[in-house]
Amino acid sequence: MSTPTVFRTLAARAPALLRERQFRRYWTGQTVSLFGDEVSYLAVPLAAVLVLHVGATAMGWLRFAGLLPALLFSLPAGAWADRRGRRRQTMIAADLARAALMASLPLAYAFGVLTFAQLCVVVFAVGTLAVAFDVCNATLFVSLVTPEQYVAGNSLTSGSRAFAFVAGPSAGGLLVQLLAAPLALLADAVSYLASAWQLARIAPVEPPASEGGKGQLTAGLRFIARSPLLRAVLGCVATISLFTFAFNTLVVLYAVGELGLDAGLLGLVIGAGAVGSLLGAVISGRIVRAIGVGPALAIGAVAFPGPLILVPLAGGPTPLILAAFFVSEFAAGLGVMLLDIAAGSLQAAVIPNALRARVTGAFRTVNYGVRPLGALAGGFLGSAIGLRAALWTAALAATLGVLWLLPSPVLRTRDLPTTN
Repeated sequence: MSTPTVFRTLAARAPALLRERQFRRYWTGQTVSLFGDEVSYLAVPLAAVLVLHVGATAMGWLRFAGLLPALLFSLPAGAWADRRGRRRQTMIAADLARAALMASLPLAYAFGVLTFAQLCVVVFAVGTLAVAFDVCNATLFVSLVTPEQYVAGNSLTSGSRAFAFVAGPSAGGLLVQLLAAPLALLADAVSYLASAWQLARIAPVEPPASEGGKGQLTAGLRFIARSPLLRAVLGCVATISLFTFAFNTLVVLYAVGELGLDAGLLGLVIGAGAVGSLLGAVISGRIVRAIGVGPALAIGAVAFPGPLILVPLAGGPTPLILAAFFVSEFAAGLGVMLLDIAAGSLQAAVIPNALRARVTGAFRTVNYGVRPLGALAGGFLGSAIGLRAALWTAALAATLGVLWLLPSPVLRTRDLPTTN
């Protein structure tokens, strides 16, 4: 078979959305950026632990600094984005600024002036720019896909996230081993530049900017309050976010400090276990179509946090510890993809275009806003009762998020509602 024939065959088998040039460029930029984010997700705390030698409380403050912008800025950012329009240009500017900020950390390390304060300032600034990027991204996404493509589009973007879960920690751990944790952050800086370049190459027709007026800042919150579906989904995912971020704040410190795993081995086992996320991205769309979006969301709400319980159970010989981490990551990866795809598709269908950035901002204010609180609580809890007990507490509490769905219409919702 000739080379052109092979490429035509592969193109014919690609998902329909990836055969559309604008979505393909958008998706490519998102994929590269998510990969870089996962490298940083491991490299930043490892820089704090291995280079700056911080403890559990300081780790909590570091996570708090990165997540606080979602609580402070999501509401005003959503109102500003809807009023301003030109979301794609805002996203490009945010990518370029984040690239410069991330590059400042390896530069400071190279000159021997990296401090914990700089780490906190950079992750706070990057988190602030991520708020602006994400509230705009919600509108850009629906400008590129039709309502019938919401599940397929979310499956592809979640597949990118799954790929990042698989490859990012492994690459991050390897880069930390070969270079140093701060130098590994150059990968994230480059990924932001790649995202900006791909966004600059598309020109979707965005919804028009909204008119100003009273109540713009709280319009998204009011819409969520009036929607039984969104209220329940938000309560569920915010509960899971609160306790999984308490968990994630401590897991690197626990693995390296108490279990004695080195950075490269930790990155490899987390990356290998995250194959579950990749599998989840492939099959979740089929599950949603087979059992309905609401039941699929409920299953994901349990299947994501439940397997985390295996991590504080880990003990004994190193192979058993690694097996517990692997199974936990694999099973949780399946669950989080099902939860993300179902919840993301439901939000895309329910939120009207005229309010999309504001509702997204309001949703992020709560869902992302609890994350710095969870990170801070995780740090204090780890110091107060020990890392293993804190991990147990956080993992068990996260599974309670599903209780929000039980009295709501979510479990009875099989097909995506129509709004716009």
